[in-house]
Amino acid sequence: MTAAENVCYTLINVPMDSEPPSEISLKNDLEKGDVKSKTEALKKVIIMILNGEKLPGLLMTIIRFVLPLQDHTIKKLLLVFWEIVPKTTPDGRLLHEMILVCDAYRKDLQHPNEFIRGSTLRFLCKLKEAELLEPLMPAIRACLEHRHSYVRRNAVLAIYTIYRNFEHLIPDAPELIHDFLVNEKDASCKRNAFMMLIHADQDRALDYLSTCIDQVQTFGDILQLVIVELIYKVCHANPSERARFIRCIYNLLQSSSPAVKYEAAGTLVTLSSAPTAIKAAAQCYIDLIIKESDNNVKLIVLDRLVELKEHPAHERVLQDLVMDILRVLSTPDLEVRKKTLQLALDLVSSRNVEELVIVLKKEVIKTNNVSEHEDTDKYRQLLVRTLHSCSVRFPDMAANVIPVLMEFLSDSNEAAAADVLEFVREAIQRFDNLRMLIVEKMLEVFHAIKSVKIYRGALWILGEYCSTKEDIQSVMTEVRRSLGEIPIVESEIKKEAGELKPEEEINVGPVQKLVTEMGTYATQSALSSSRPTKKEEERPPLRGFLLDGDFFVAASLATTLTKIALRYVALVQEKKKQNSFVAEAMLLMATVLHLGKSSLPKKPITDDDVDRISLCLKVLSECSPLMNDIFNKECRQSLSHMLSAKLEEEKLSQKKESEKRNVTVQPDDPISFMQLTAKNEMNCKEDQFQLSLLAAMGNTQRKEAADPLASKLNKVTQLTGFSDPVYAEAYVHVNQYDIVLDVLVVNQTSDTLQNCTLELATLGDLKLVEKPSPLTLAPHDFANIKANVKVASTENGIIFGNIVYDVSGAASDRNCVVLSDIHIDIMDYIQPATCTDAEFRQMWAEFEWENKVTVNTNIIDLNDYLQHILKSTNMKCLTPEKALSGYCGFMAANLYARSIFGEDALANVSIEKPIQQGPEAPVTGHIRIRAKSQGMALSLGDKINLSQKKNII
Repeated sequence: MTAAENVCYTLINVPMDSEPPSEISLKNDLEKGDVKSKTEALKKVIIMILNGEKLPGLLMTIIRFVLPLQDHTIKKLLLVFWEIVPKTTPDGRLLHEMILVCDAYRKDLQHPNEFIRGSTLRFLCKLKEAELLEPLMPAIRACLEHRHSYVRRNAVLAIYTIYRNFEHLIPDAPELIHDFLVNEKDASCKRNAFMMLIHADQDRALDYLSTCIDQVQTFGDILQLVIVELIYKVCHANPSERARFIRCIYNLLQSSSPAVKYEAAGTLVTLSSAPTAIKAAAQCYIDLIIKESDNNVKLIVLDRLVELKEHPAHERVLQDLVMDILRVLSTPDLEVRKKTLQLALDLVSSRNVEELVIVLKKEVIKTNNVSEHEDTDKYRQLLVRTLHSCSVRFPDMAANVIPVLMEFLSDSNEAAAADVLEFVREAIQRFDNLRMLIVEKMLEVFHAIKSVKIYRGALWILGEYCSTKEDIQSVMTEVRRSLGEIPIVESEIKKEAGELKPEEEINVGPVQKLVTEMGTYATQSALSSSRPTKKEEERPPLRGFLLDGDFFVAASLATTLTKIALRYVALVQEKKKQNSFVAEAMLLMATVLHLGKSSLPKKPITDDDVDRISLCLKVLSECSPLMNDIFNKECRQSLSHMLSAKLEEEKLSQKKESEKRNVTVQPDDPISFMQLTAKNEMNCKEDQFQLSLLAAMGNTQRKEAADPLASKLNKVTQLTGFSDPVYAEAYVHVNQYDIVLDVLVVNQTSDTLQNCTLELATLGDLKLVEKPSPLTLAPHDFANIKANVKVASTENGIIFGNIVYDVSGAASDRNCVVLSDIHIDIMDYIQPATCTDAEFRQMWAEFEWENKVTVNTNIIDLNDYLQHILKSTNMKCLTPEKALSGYCGFMAANLYARSIFGEDALANVSIEKPIQQGPEAPVTGHIRIRAKSQGMALSLGDKINLSQKKNII
């Protein structure tokens, strides 16, 4: 066993910049120096021994000149020194000098100062030599009766470790500790004693618990936590004991300590699946979320509730607690609210949907009164989406929800208003009985809409679903009101001329003279520069949008006017009224077209919008039955198809989710009866305490790896060649935010290698946490060195370095072996994720880094290429399958993923199959990647470039 493998409990930071001192100077300082220089010399000795130096000549010096000192710092350093110094001869016998040390520690165990006694007892826990401990046993026992709790609790720990390692030294330890526990009053001492009994003699621990089971609530929280652990372990190993202790767990749910309540609730769920137990545990979790101020705690406990919901039998119990879960919405943190709403939505049923909707409506109204804050808008969006989902699943609720939500169409926050509009569009198409209500409400709020995007959508809904003569007239009135005085161009010029020359009477005649041969207004540039802002504010909404140059809304207006005019013609028989209405609609379109061609708007009208308005004018002038069908029937059919495809997709994803949750049992699987299970078989069940400890240490095996050993071997990287004097290979273990390199170093020479040091450096957003300490390698010996690397963001990183060493007895300089580079794969940090189309578009517009990758592959099928990209980049395709089905020679799809650091990655795949080159021609096109950080965009591009060139055919 090499020096590097010796167990060391005390970690000491080693400054590597100074030269190691000589043994003679150290001896001199230890013998003749004052307390300060002796302290410094002792520190240097400890560091040298940790580095593999033996220093046997200093042992007697320290015993003679340092051990008798009463200075507390020196006493503490001596404890570290005796822990790490070799205490045996090469043949395994105890050094004679250690008898003197043993006597010194016997005196320290009887020292009047409680700190010295306590720290000496802590040190004895680390000793592995029974001969040293044997003379100290009476003194250790005596410490159990010391007046100070610090000494007593460390005495219990010392007895426990000695009993575990050398039972013959104190065979009556469980009995001794049991008696100590009965009479002890201090909480920390009781906790240590009870902990020892759990591991050393579980029956005695249970006996003690049985005697005081009614007083458990009065104990300190640290003892209560240990009691919860004991009950879990006992019931886990012996299910028949459940009835005896389950009442105790119920009582601990009322503990004053949040940690005890959390552990007790988790234990109760594993011990019993009775509805009362699940309800009590869930109620306890909800109380914890509401009372705890830390958002991380809230999220962790919410995860426990989500896990409970995953169990089909527990879901019904949780459905009764939906109203309690909604109390968590009082937390201001958006992430907590998001998770709570998702959980409530998953648990909603016909029994509680009405109450849920009432609470959510109140929350929506509350957000309207709160002062504007970034998260308020997002929270309102979340509430709108939740109400949307409730109304789709429970149509009876839609009538209650719609009037409240439609108030938000006039909201200044466009995102929340867009969600409301999407919901209204789906509701008006699905629920025929609500159409009248929605149209009426829409006409009420129409004039107050502030956002052009929402205005466009509202126009479309009114144009599509106004079916009575009165509604059609109302829409026309609202449009006229929103456009203001027409013709727009003339009225605007009048207004501007009036603003500038109030004394002059301006009529239509002179205005027409302002129009040049090219159709522009000669005085416009001078006038437009001095337009008063006050007048702009007073403009009607639609007029304002058009003068700002947003003519896409004009195209939408033209379509709406065409639809209602065609419908009006079908409803009204009188020719005069028909012609009058159609003429009014055409006049509105013509005046908008005229405005677009003028130089009044800030931006001129686009050709697309001109074509659209011209087409609508032509349709109204001809009124052909074919166009009537297209405008009034096929538009609605398209929406219906889209909504049904969306619903189908949602049902499919829900079905997949429920299939995951339902545990399928094969016909020939053995049935396990808890009562008939042998004790040794019980151990194979998962121990929750052990699992949580492993998770905290980052030692959990990934579930997808069928064979953990095989997956581990895949991650081994060879760092040097087989013919190098030092062979090295590294296993790269990626935890969430750090990478652990486990490097195996093998000395392939016949020499002893001293100060063998692994020197590492990093490239990219990686940071080496600590420098690995040097070690000594015997001929043909090997050792493992661990190095930690912190990861700060998602980009490809490289770890490089070398191994340097000295050959003992050689006069040459230090030898060096250069290591191969270790490439850290970005895929370890990227996970598929989902977002809405609107969120995707918003991020696409915001992200500043774009990487365009040209498709260069030998795959000949478009769909195969897309699947290959998804597999190699870990991204999720947002474009629905229905949109990608069929074959037309080209394909466009949006991909999305999120890193564990919360960074978003977007990609747009635009590919085609060049048909002219024959059926075997490979796919061509581009992939555009967008991300917030440059590293992410470049790394993903590199990954795609590498993977698409692989021959997968």
